[in-house]
Amino acid sequence: MSATEGSADAAAVEVEGTVDPLEVEPEGPTSRTFPCEACGGELEFHIGAQTLRCPFCGEVKDLDQDPETAVREQDYAAMLERLREMRAREDDDAAAAGADDLKEIRCDACGANVQFQGTLTARHCSYCGVPLQLEKVHEATDRVPVDGVLPFLVDKKTAAANLRKWVKSRWFAPGDFLKRGADGRFDGVFIPYWTFDSATRTAYTGQRGDHYYVTQGSGKNKRRVRRTRWRSVSGRFQRFFDDVLVIAGKGLPRGRIESLEPWPLDKLVPFSPGLLAGFLARTYDVELEQGFTMGRDAMEAALQRDVRRRIGGDVQRITSMDTSYNAITFKHLLLPIWMLAYRYKGKSFQVVVNAGTGEVQGDRPWSVGKIALAVLAGLVVIGGFVLIQSLR
Repeated sequence: MSATEGSADAAAVEVEGTVDPLEVEPEGPTSRTFPCEACGGELEFHIGAQTLRCPFCGEVKDLDQDPETAVREQDYAAMLERLREMRAREDDDAAAAGADDLKEIRCDACGANVQFQGTLTARHCSYCGVPLQLEKVHEATDRVPVDGVLPFLVDKKTAAANLRKWVKSRWFAPGDFLKRGADGRFDGVFIPYWTFDSATRTAYTGQRGDHYYVTQGSGKNKRRVRRTRWRSVSGRFQRFFDDVLVIAGKGLPRGRIESLEPWPLDKLVPFSPGLLAGFLARTYDVELEQGFTMGRDAMEAALQRDVRRRIGGDVQRITSMDTSYNAITFKHLLLPIWMLAYRYKGKSFQVVVNAGTGEVQGDRPWSVGKIALAVLAGLVVIGGFVLIQSLR
């Protein structure tokens, strides 16, 4: 089951409760290269076949994946302790060996933090196009391993077709833009995410307000006045949150990427470097503990809505909420998107496509003329309605 950072209700399952009777082609560094055993070229991940394929000679190599192996949840508290130990002993041989020669580089312009293995082949950031400061490459020794990857299920051709449909549906866009479309090159990238599971217990107190009406005055001055009757309410309940998603990258168009949800998390597979071949993989720069804080905020918002539903009535007041979070687990995921940047009349726009579902979201130009006509038409309709009412 999946949930968004802002819609944790969709990821919550109530376990039990007691309630008050009153309640109701990309450029850039990749994580690893895979040489073709036949011609020496570099293998790329083939979306349609879900295999590695050489673009030069056609050699195919299957991924070393066990389709029956599920992406496992990780113990949140145990990982925090492990990270503290690793960071306290920067020269620890075990920690260095666990890094597997991984390196990172950060783009100062957009904040992208990219992890790679071997030699850095790109000179520009695939997220913003700004030159990378190669002297800022450093070892990645204290990173939380990736648990699961959602492979690219939507290929570039399908993403482009979906983009054309999206452009044609933008009625308020300029006419020449609708005809020409969004011209640009798609880059396939992986976005880092945290998912969190937690069992919660919440005790609350509050007040339930039920509206009723009384009549005041007499004759022509008679009128109905609304009053509210308040009653104290309390209760407790348990709720389990499953796969609350938190974007783990800073400097990303967070709102736009969130609008790509939901993700087909049932198609996640355990991490394998081959899944990243030919794509840019951005690493997280929202740390695990910070990520859980963001996820917990989403859970608390969902719990507040749940408390209001449980209090019932026409209006509610929440006096107190005491929530404990237990059995916390997490996953570090990489989810795929197609990114496209294009220009229209000198301005830059960006479009993103969910490479698991094909959902398109992005920026587009607006036609001032079409908006003005729509407003004018609305005013005419309103004016006509007012005129009809006045003639009755």
